[in-house]
Amino acid sequence: MERMNLDSNAVIWSAPERERAGRPLLVLLHGYASHEGDLFQLSPRLPLAPVIASVRAPIAENGGWAWFSFAERGVVEPPAADVDEATDAFLGWLDTLEFTSVSLLGFSQGAVVALQALRTRPSQFTSVVAISGFVSEGPSPGDDALASLRPPVFWGRGTMDRIVPPTAIERTGKWLPAHSTPTIRIYENLAHSVSTDELNDIAEFLGSHE
Repeated sequence: MERMNLDSNAVIWSAPERERAGRPLLVLLHGYASHEGDLFQLSPRLPLAPVIASVRAPIAENGGWAWFSFAERGVVEPPAADVDEATDAFLGWLDTLEFTSVSLLGFSQGAVVALQALRTRPSQFTSVVAISGFVSEGPSPGDDALASLRPPVFWGRGTMDRIVPPTAIERTGKWLPAHSTPTIRIYENLAHSVSTDELNDIAEFLGSHE
């Protein structure tokens, strides 16, 4: 089977290469059927210290890009193997870079991959922001280490989100306090989206964990 890879030429950077040395990195991972330009629009509202890199998911689907396919099964929880494959592709790209520290911000599918990256490499990431996403099913080799390290994780979701399955919300709500130092925010009447209030909370969270 051919290895899944990210397209390094599709990454949008907030700074040219000559201005990236010696700075922290914040990676943005978009949601299903979206693209690298989507979350990058949030950049002006995020902390200025990190270099921001917005990546494109590896699977072309439904007019955009996906981290794992929904084509054959609809929008349900993805198999753990699919999440691992997408996470490995992301980490393979990340391994080509050198920064003083790395934080992740993912939306929906991108949040699933961001959290799985943390579970795969518990000590690599300064912080993780998971928006309208969830922790993948099943155990991960890094879970025991995370239970000791307790890295900071922001998890935000809306009360009107009809995309994320209730079982995934329940699982994530139990997993985060046991494996991280969580900041959990629930936004009234917010669907599968990001609100201004949530963005303000995210900026504050990232600013306090640079």
